[in-house]
Amino acid sequence: MKFLSVLIPVCFGLLSQPPTGGRAHAQTAPFFQGKTVRIIVGFTPGGLYDQYARILAQHMPKYIPGNPNIIVQNMPGAASLTAANYVYGVAKPDGLTLGMVGSGFYLDQLFGRKEVSFDIRKFVFIGTVDQRDLVMYMRADAPWKSVEDILASAEPPKCGATGTSDLTTILAGVMEETLGAKTRLVRGYPGGSEIDLAAEKREVHCRGMGISTHYSREPYFRWHKEGFDRHIIQTGAKRDPRLADTPTLQELMDKKKTPEISRSVTRVMLLSATLGRPMIATPGIPVDRIKILREAYLRAFKDPEVIEQARKKRLDVDMLSGEEVETQMRDALNQPREVVERVKKLAE
Repeated sequence: MKFLSVLIPVCFGLLSQPPTGGRAHAQTAPFFQGKTVRIIVGFTPGGLYDQYARILAQHMPKYIPGNPNIIVQNMPGAASLTAANYVYGVAKPDGLTLGMVGSGFYLDQLFGRKEVSFDIRKFVFIGTVDQRDLVMYMRADAPWKSVEDILASAEPPKCGATGTSDLTTILAGVMEETLGAKTRLVRGYPGGSEIDLAAEKREVHCRGMGISTHYSREPYFRWHKEGFDRHIIQTGAKRDPRLADTPTLQELMDKKKTPEISRSVTRVMLLSATLGRPMIATPGIPVDRIKILREAYLRAFKDPEVIEQARKKRLDVDMLSGEEVETQMRDALNQPREVVERVKKLAE
């Protein structure tokens, strides 16, 4: 009996303890602890994609359990198509490789480009920042002072582009589709900075880009002081105060009485602007890691230190969640055949 009186409390104590596996699970270190996360930027260093990525590399870790190290790796090529292919098909689906790619990369899939080795519907979208309207700048000494001059000219202006879905290509395509204004695209530049340099060297006359970018950094501060460039067209619903003398696409379409089918094509093309600068991840990442990365992305851009840093650099921090970006991407690809065919024609 004495033996039983000792054994029963001992057995009861053992039964009251949590299973060994449960205790080990509670003590397991977070997945990201001790890891390095890479952000693959599809453009050259120094541009706004690169700047946003480096802000995230600095501030996202503190919102990720385990506080991983985050580094930025630049992988320019074909308007970030190279980077998108890498994140989709080469990187492991573990959440340790993220990408910042051109927002127009969905158009390469819509165009049916043979270089595309991804399916946008399968990408994981972490979020996006810097939703923006577009502007086309032109060298001030170029003979084209307006869209009307481009329409009347026998020779189109040469506009620099990085690939088949960058902002220059998109804006040039929209102008041709809705207004009949043709440009000659000079593709193959690794990034926007290289196009700007080409404009200064007179290799090209024009470039399409985000308005926020055009008023956020050099060489544009210097250009505006020196009167180097003029602004041909902007895409916002109303004129940006900084571009009060520049007509909007909407104004010109109304004046020309552009048909609805062309306006639908425009909405598909210009989605790339409203999508900003998306961050993507490899398909197949565990759901719990996706949730962690999406929350860390949003929290980083709401960080007071980031907001102040962005203000000083004149960077926009207007965001969309990963779920919102996924919805918009699906809508962009789910278009009537006639609209898709018109969009494809612009890329020929």
